[in-house]
Amino acid sequence: MSGYRLTAVETVRERGSWAFTAREGDEDREVFLVPCADEPDAGATGERDGEEQSVRAWINRCTHEDQRLYREEVGAVTRGGSVVCPKHGSAFDSCAGSCDNGEAAGTTLRSVDIEVRDGAVFLTDDDLTYLYEGLPDDDGDDEGPASSSHLTF
Repeated sequence: MSGYRLTAVETVRERGSWAFTAREGDEDREVFLVPCADEPDAGATGERDGEEQSVRAWINRCTHEDQRLYREEVGAVTRGGSVVCPKHGSAFDSCAGSCDNGEAAGTTLRSVDIEVRDGAVFLTDDDLTYLYEGLPDDDGDDEGPASSSHLTF
């Protein structure tokens, strides 16, 4: 078994989300983890004290307008098993990454390979190298018009 230990599943569950930055080729990628209450599947679940611990990892970009879904000040906004885009309100299934509403309907978030072992989350994606916890300093790429979502955060 290999992979870089990221954090504890319990940390992701308590905070509701957790983010890190990784390198892919010459580019830095923002990645966030969210709890998933879906059915277990290989490589994304683990057992601890008889309770299923399930987590998913996604690249931190909405498929509609390349907006951050996870933001340092609030984490990832989740509602009813979905990650909600703070700009337009599109809701991505926390477990599958798919979106069936709003501006991003019909798209799927890019997943990142992880494993959960003994209550810890490990980065196992061969294309990514862990750099650090958290996101890079805000470079202003999320600035622009206020949210047009009908949801408030």
